[in-house]
Amino acid sequence: MDSFIFSLLLVFALALGGRDQWLVARWADALGRSVPLLLIGIVSACASAGVMAWLGSEFAAMLPPRAAQMLVAFALALAGFELGWQVKFKPPREPTRSLGAVAIVLAARQIGDGARFAVFAFAAQASLPATAALGGALGGAAAVAMGWSLGSAGLERLPLPVLRRGLALCLILAALFIGLNARYDAF
Repeated sequence: MDSFIFSLLLVFALALGGRDQWLVARWADALGRSVPLLLIGIVSACASAGVMAWLGSEFAAMLPPRAAQMLVAFALALAGFELGWQVKFKPPREPTRSLGAVAIVLAARQIGDGARFAVFAFAAQASLPATAALGGALGGAAAVAMGWSLGSAGLERLPLPVLRRGLALCLILAALFIGLNARYDAF
């Protein structure tokens, strides 16, 4: 249950101002706030969380416990560095009307983002990785729905870059402490 709640809250927080949320917001502005676009975003968030949870649990199962802890530290550090990277977008010149193309681009953006690396880390440490996957899926879906409903003008009014940098620092510190604990049993 803990991995579900932590994964839900952390993925939602990490996805705020992320590339996937901005993409959905810009597509909603360009194409209209259609229900199929929202469903594509939700399905993509659920699928990417499921894939990363599966990968995290499979990798952790192959490793001894201390090495699995180090894997979690590396995943959180990658998530922190991805969050610290500034999100820059060019406005779309001619948006595609193909929902299949939208789904492919959105899934590709979500697989390697910081929020899904957090799902990977939670699933690697959870006794039931499906709870981390479910929490990550719901948190990611909520962030995508927020981008869809607010649009790019609504997201620009929020202090998302500052929030992302603060969360990046927290994730890097957490990765450092988890890594030190895995290496030296310090904490």
